[in-house]
Parts: sequence; C-alpha cells; structure tokens
Amino acid sequence: MSEHYEVVLSCFLRDDTPAPVLAALRWHMGMDDDCPDTLDPDGHPYPLLLPDGNSRLPGGDTVCLRRTVQEFTASGDRYEWELFARKDWVDDLTLHLDAFLELIAPHIANSGYGGHIRHVYETEVKPFHFHDGTYDPVEV
Repeated sequence: MSEHYEVVLSCFLRDDTPAPVLAALRWHMGMDDDCPDTLDPDGHPYPLLLPDGNSRLPGGDTVCLRRTVQEFTASGDRYEWELFARKDWVDDLTLHLDAFLELIAPHIANSGYGGHIRHVYETEVKPFHFHDGTYDPVEV
C-alpha cells in the first residue's frame, strides 16, 4: 500500500526564467503534452504536478503557473512567474522531488519559504527553503 503526501509549492520565479524551464513546468502541470528534450528522463520520468481527480486532499489538487505584476515602478511594471501547486503525491513520486526542486531553484525570485511536503496523516510539515539558486534538501 502506498503512502500519500501533500506537496505544496508556493513561490515566484523571476521574469527571465528560461523558456525551457517554463516548458518543463507546463509539462509537469499537464498544460503541454510533450516532455521537453531538455529534461533528464531519469529525474523527470512523468508529469509530477498533473492534477488527479482521485486526490485524497480536501478540495482536490490545484496547480497554477501565471505571469503576474509584482510591482509598479516609474520605469514600468515588474513581473514574476507565480507557481502554486497543492498536490497529492504517492511515495514513489517523492523520489523525484529533488530533481524538480533543482529545476526551479536557480530561478526563484526571493529567498525563503517555497512550499512544503507533509504526510497526509501527520500535522508536521517539512518546508522547502530556497536561497542563492539552490534549496535545502528535505528528507521524506
């Protein structure tokens, strides 16, 4: 029997995030059908954020990637990519969490909290912290 985890991603990516990274995120979310050639199939064997109609989470799975205005300045608007996902993951998917976090870490707009993982029957969360283009590893 599989263990289930709630995985939450709540972070902003810089506006200059490369197109291949955005394409990989869209594929992971089920927005694009074809896996980008730039992804290592060992670390990204299948879409990790594809919403599941059989989610065990109250309210179901949620995923969102959108470009939003973060600041209005005299020289124009400043944009960032908003990434939010709340997903029910089975334990097999957690093997690929590091590869996913490595994909987005260099493009995080602000250091700090970026989400968490939690066993569905626990209350303690294990947060993802991003800083200097990397993240603190999370043990599941």
